[in-house]
Amino acid sequence: MVEGGAPTSSRTEFTECWRTTWRTPYIMRLALTAGIGGLLFGYDTGVISGALLYIREDFREVDKKTWLQETIVSMAVAGAIIGAALGGWMNDALGRKKSILIADVVFFIGAIVMGAAPAPWVIIVGRIVVGLGVGMASMTAPLYISEASPHRIRGALVSCNGMLITGGQFLSYLINLAFTKAPGTWRWMLGVAGVPALVQFILMLSLPESPRWLYRENKVDEARAILAKIYPEEEVEDELKALHESVEFEKAEDSAAGNGMIQKLKGALSNTVVRRGLYAGITVQVAQQFVGINTVMYYSPTIVQFAGFASNQTAMALSLITSGLNVVGTLMSMCFVDRYGRRRLMIISMFGIIACLVVLAGVFFYAAEHSPKISNLESAKFGNSSTCPTYVSAVNPIAWNCMTCLKQECGFCASEVKDLAPGACLAASDSLRDICRGEHRTWYSKGCPSKIGIFAVILLGLYIIMYAPGMGTVPWIVNSEIYPLRYRGTGGGIAAVSNWTANLIVSETYLTLTKALGSAGTFLLFAGFSLIGLIFIYLLVPETKGMQFEEVEKLLQKGFRPKLFAPKDTKGKAKVEE
Repeated sequence: MVEGGAPTSSRTEFTECWRTTWRTPYIMRLALTAGIGGLLFGYDTGVISGALLYIREDFREVDKKTWLQETIVSMAVAGAIIGAALGGWMNDALGRKKSILIADVVFFIGAIVMGAAPAPWVIIVGRIVVGLGVGMASMTAPLYISEASPHRIRGALVSCNGMLITGGQFLSYLINLAFTKAPGTWRWMLGVAGVPALVQFILMLSLPESPRWLYRENKVDEARAILAKIYPEEEVEDELKALHESVEFEKAEDSAAGNGMIQKLKGALSNTVVRRGLYAGITVQVAQQFVGINTVMYYSPTIVQFAGFASNQTAMALSLITSGLNVVGTLMSMCFVDRYGRRRLMIISMFGIIACLVVLAGVFFYAAEHSPKISNLESAKFGNSSTCPTYVSAVNPIAWNCMTCLKQECGFCASEVKDLAPGACLAASDSLRDICRGEHRTWYSKGCPSKIGIFAVILLGLYIIMYAPGMGTVPWIVNSEIYPLRYRGTGGGIAAVSNWTANLIVSETYLTLTKALGSAGTFLLFAGFSLIGLIFIYLLVPETKGMQFEEVEKLLQKGFRPKLFAPKDTKGKAKVEE
């Protein structure tokens, strides 16, 4: 239950959150335990990026087939789409707590299947099962936190879920690095994911159901008991009264619209407030994915290799930096989300994302155009049968450089003198890779050596810093507070499905896009998508900072217009503030 008095405007919500949870640690216990669902989400997002490097080494068919790599990554997203859809129904029918417990069981089973997989298709099955659990948790955790938080610190506590998502990503990179030398590498990386699911399952058993859901199920005494643990004694009855009014109004709507899943979906889509909430909720969720964030999260080490760092360990170590910055950015969001507002943070975030993507595209374009030349003499050292067949038959081989070689699915063996000197273009095979490395040369198969490769890594870090405080956490906050109680599970489920569908499209096509457009073209494409997302956020997403749920409903009932398009009063000033 999150109704209550107006928030204190002289403090940031983060400061208020710290003071409130210090006085009432039970609130933080609720938020952190439910937030482990975010940790599962983040761990699964990050762990596959490093595990994929070693899965490619163990299964040659995965290394040779881009579509198979994309499928291993994206099938978790496909499972999450189904999980999010089921989660919306489960939240309303079974309650938030049971939904989280079921998500933990499903995730744990999927982690065991992945860790024991004897073939790529079994990994894919495990990824689907894990995705089901992630999808359920991704929408249930912020909803549970939101409904079990005082409204004046709601944004900061829901941001805890976002912090744990990024914390899970950072943890996954640490785990990846820890197991790079262990037998089974990727099996440990993927199997360890079951541990946090087990921990959350145990902790959730001792926590209550959402007070809002309990009250709606006529369990008033239980709801009051939980509110008494969350609010000061003098506020409990006021909160209970506000909750009663909200629930009674929605029950009246229930009797008119029906309670079946189809009826509820029809009721949601025919309800003006819910529809407008969905415009905003789906916009921010789709925009969150089409800025390209999960190409960085799922393929971060691969992108670092595109930038010219060939070693798996080096690629994962540099990726750890970007993941760490993601945690920092999320902490920044917790500090600023209720000082500057959800809408403003997202708009600022989008401007920064677009700038970083455009400059990043420029860096990759420059690196591709100035990659080391191919030396016929260097290539001949390994024997004519070892040279890349396309290079041998090329009309103008003198024009070839490292990037040309890699586009023909061959490998570049750097010069003995220095990596940026002309090198050899060889057929892609394990034996030639080992021979190249045996001569103390560097073997490149994903990207080329570049003197500006480090700038690409720096720009990835800047991109994360711009993304995390705004588009990283705020979309989940918006979706936890923008729908009426009756449709909160349904609305959140629809928005989460849209998020995962966009995620699936991006993760399933990224490697194919880089192959067709190059890294520069792909990042430029994401910059274009981000610009479109920025426009839609400006037009459709209202500010909900510090509002009670009932106030958000009234705002949507009235209809939101940004200041630029708001009707003017007699003095020429906009009536609707951003």
